[in-house]
Amino acid sequence: METYTAMRQFADSWGLLAMTLFFVGVVLFTLRPGARKMAKDAAEIPLKED
Repeated sequence: METYTAMRQFADSWGLLAMTLFFVGVVLFTLRPGARKMAKDAAEIPLKED
């Protein structure tokens, strides 16, 4: 089996699964309790005068 064919087959199966799980994890991470306050605090950083 050629290297390209093996890598392509891996990317088509497990690579897609890994990217999907990563995407779902990021979405769930942003929807967790307390995320809204952290996002608001981060958005206000440029406006703060220290």
